[in-house]
Amino acid sequence: MAMADITIYGAGIFGLSIAWSCVRRGATVQVIDPYGVGAGSSGGVVGALAPHTPENWNDKKQFQFESLIMANRYWGAVEQAGGLSTGYARSGRLQPINDDRALELAKTRRVGAKQLWQGLAEFEIVKAAGTWLPKSESGLVIHDTLSGRMHPRMTCAALVAALASKGCDVVAEGAPDGIIVEATGWRGLLELAEQMEQPVGNGVKGQAAVLQFATAPNAPQLFADALHIIPHSNGTVAIGSTSERLFDDPTSTDQQLDDVVSRAKHAFPVLQNARVIERWAGVRPRSKSRAPMIGHHPIRKDAFIANGGFKIGFGMAPKIAEVMADLILNGTDRIPEGFRPEASLR
Repeated sequence: MAMADITIYGAGIFGLSIAWSCVRRGATVQVIDPYGVGAGSSGGVVGALAPHTPENWNDKKQFQFESLIMANRYWGAVEQAGGLSTGYARSGRLQPINDDRALELAKTRRVGAKQLWQGLAEFEIVKAAGTWLPKSESGLVIHDTLSGRMHPRMTCAALVAALASKGCDVVAEGAPDGIIVEATGWRGLLELAEQMEQPVGNGVKGQAAVLQFATAPNAPQLFADALHIIPHSNGTVAIGSTSERLFDDPTSTDQQLDDVVSRAKHAFPVLQNARVIERWAGVRPRSKSRAPMIGHHPIRKDAFIANGGFKIGFGMAPKIAEVMADLILNGTDRIPEGFRPEASLR
């Protein structure tokens, strides 16, 4: 390949999307990952794009909001360039309202959404109707139109295809060249902690399941009992997930996933007879600050880092990719203070 302006280590959602934002602006990029495309949590099965609650607003919530709003345009360009679907849809979300306290909280958040979501998405309280619903003791549910879904594996494949259309290779090994960007996931966080001799983050294992169950093409995701239920366009529904700080095998599934599936079928009766067709486990990178860690690398001069997208990586990816491209290519720094590596080094 031609000499690279940028070498990105890591072919997960952050590495691939940053590569895409850079090549669209004319940079020559190579992506290197010895584990392969989407080998970590980016190769998972859930794909929930779930916004933060519209209250106690801060830079992190505003950043995620802007990323979710730009998602349709961003992923549409990826699909057009590479010819593959990401499985993206801004399909909304339903959540149960089980008691008076939950109803009052929902009313408060509805007011917050009207202001904070700037009329670009809605947060409404509606009567439960139909079968694609969580159980609700009050007969009411929250329906927001900011939430979305995408298929993690399809998204990674679509990004690789889009990058290939621009002459960008994704390879297992290669010599670093040009500017270095480390987007190496949970293993990268552990390596950085060892180099700096202080904790900067860790990996959190998650187990999820895929059920054979076809819904309407853009049916909303469901959320209850801390479970995300995500209907995908390929006739499946994903359920996730556990959060395990301690684990021996990053990719094994066990009784904890059985419990997740059991809880899901109790909270969402429509899934009662759906058959499990895949069990998945992987490790998500969680920075010490819990926010994404992006910006200048804390150790390597003239290098950059993008890591720690715990649970929100796919939803944050469009804006993180654009902000990182601004920084890498133009020196323009639009990174929120809480996202800088220093926030996880305090």
